[in-house]
Amino acid sequence: MTAATVLAAAAGGVAALGATDLARAWSAKRRAPAPRRFVVALLARAGRGLDARAPRDLAGRLEVAGVDAPPGDVMAVKAGAALVALLATLPLTADLPARLGPPGCASAAVAAFLAPDVWLRRRARSRRLAVEAELADVLDLLRVAVAAGLSAGRALAEVGRRHPGTLAAELRRAAHAVALGVPADDALAALARRCPATGIAPLTATLHRAARHGAALGPALEAQAAEARSRSARAHADRAARAAPQVQLAVALLLVPSVLLLVAAALIPA
Repeated sequence: MTAATVLAAAAGGVAALGATDLARAWSAKRRAPAPRRFVVALLARAGRGLDARAPRDLAGRLEVAGVDAPPGDVMAVKAGAALVALLATLPLTADLPARLGPPGCASAAVAAFLAPDVWLRRRARSRRLAVEAELADVLDLLRVAVAAGLSAGRALAEVGRRHPGTLAAELRRAAHAVALGVPADDALAALARRCPATGIAPLTATLHRAARHGAALGPALEAQAAEARSRSARAHADRAARAAPQVQLAVALLLVPSVLLLVAAALIPA
């Protein structure tokens, strides 16, 4: 393997790393390190000339994943990553059989193109789990804020400012949008789109009724918090039940053979 081949493989790895870190670099609260921004910018510039068309559901997937980036920029980076991976793996074809060279280059390009989609799915799932875990505490804080005399919009802003979780950040985003003049219905709809977790739809419906009809928030929030805690308890019980067979399997495959080996080692000299 020549030095050029090694350098090409390293370039392909750097391109794949930049593609997988695309959304994280855009969605982080702090600015990403300069090398990562530079890599993402280069990939985007390389892909804009390819004019890749964004799928219809990309904007929705970006919202669910909490990534504030235009779909066109994401497609430009995806196309640029695929192009860089293809060019980086071309020198490797000289060291591969003739039948494996082109498929290998094509596979590297496809993997670089699809890597951001895989990251978006993983991020959306982690955000959904985080929202479901934080829902009960956030509902209790909202109930306390409303009972203290704050309006629904002010309660959302205060809870979003004081709670460090993902759901609180989305509440703060919705309250900020309403403060800028966005209709409350649109802000709540955006909240439901960005947090498609169990319990968010009843919360947005309660806030909608309170904003339109002046319905009391306290009892509804208390009931939803109790239900969220019940769901969390059931989820923990289900995970514990699924873990028991795995523990038994580990004991049967690892601990029991190790004990038998110790006994055999003690009996062999005798």
